[in-house]
Amino acid sequence: MAFHHTTPQKTRPNDAKLRELILLISEWCQPDEKFGAVKLNKLLFHADFSAFLTYSEPITGQEYFKLPNGPAPRRLVAITEAMIKKGEFAWQEVTYYGYPQKKPVALRAADTSKFSGPEVALIRQTVEKFWKMNATEISDQSHVFLGWKAVHLKETIPYNTALVSRRTPTDHEKKRGFKASGARRKASECCPLKSGPSSTMSALNTNWPTSTITPKGPMSSLTAR
Repeated sequence: MAFHHTTPQKTRPNDAKLRELILLISEWCQPDEKFGAVKLNKLLFHADFSAFLTYSEPITGQEYFKLPNGPAPRRLVAITEAMIKKGEFAWQEVTYYGYPQKKPVALRAADTSKFSGPEVALIRQTVEKFWKMNATEISDQSHVFLGWKAVHLKETIPYNTALVSRRTPTDHEKKRGFKASGARRKASECCPLKSGPSSTMSALNTNWPTSTITPKGPMSSLTAR
């Protein structure tokens, strides 16, 4: 697999948009008996990474990290605690098929003016796509995502891993990859890599086939095959 590193990731966390996204998803998913804390995390993740894949920019720009149950916003706890203090949000303790569940509850309407029209449509599409899934099923979906597999527990999942594809490269793409690999190898022989993060990434790029990167489009890398 290969990561797309030609364009630096320029995303700044927007706490205000994360707050409104939490409220909007919680409001829309209130009738969903399967909606709990785990499912909220995954819907936030899918919305942000889908937006990055589709529009080259996430909705909230928040940092997501790897947890055993799948990706989650790193600042979710801090953000929701602040929202609880302001009376904007609450966790409702309920029982789902005999198991305890923390259900997110929006205590005010989300300010949708924070989002663009395409962002609102994408959020709605994300909610509808995973409506029938419970926490385990949507977590299993996120475990298929190569970005989650590529990092260690509690490490940040780069947004550009959304561009990684699981499909088999074509013969033409393999030839292009071999040519590019050969060119990089010759360049490294002429100009040896210096130690440091950037040189490590260059070495990784040499070893990974570059042809498995897919262009922007549907969320093929975020769904199970």
